[in-house]
Amino acid sequence: MRWAVAAVLLLSQGLWLPAMAQADFALLSQDEKMARRFPQPVRVGDLIGLPVLDDQDSMIGCVSDVVRTPDGRVKLIVPYRRWFAGESQPVAVPIETVVILGRHLNALEFPPTSFDKAPTFVSTQATPIGRDEIIKIAIGRR
Repeated sequence: MRWAVAAVLLLSQGLWLPAMAQADFALLSQDEKMARRFPQPVRVGDLIGLPVLDDQDSMIGCVSDVVRTPDGRVKLIVPYRRWFAGESQPVAVPIETVVILGRHLNALEFPPTSFDKAPTFVSTQATPIGRDEIIKIAIGRR
């Protein structure tokens, strides 16, 4: 029974699929991938301060804010500092690219190279979401 539950969770994340199915999963949009990862409601205030890890479990930064862009997309603002760089810069990470894993977030579809290339987030580009507002975030498991 445990094996079946683990298989369902791995399938939902696109991590345990036959080669052809993995290729199909890779072709899905970020929204479609998130929908397959069982998005759950979460209070915005509970996301503030959570660490964001990459696929190697290295900490990238902590969520400092959650905003909504003019087109209705939810973004997590994560201060990020490049190697040997001075100050950190805020990066807007699409909510569709992360999963919540207990008390941290995993940047599943937003690798460190994306953080390196991401433009500095400017607060006039989006509206902060209230800490008591409920949004949806995908769940993950290792």
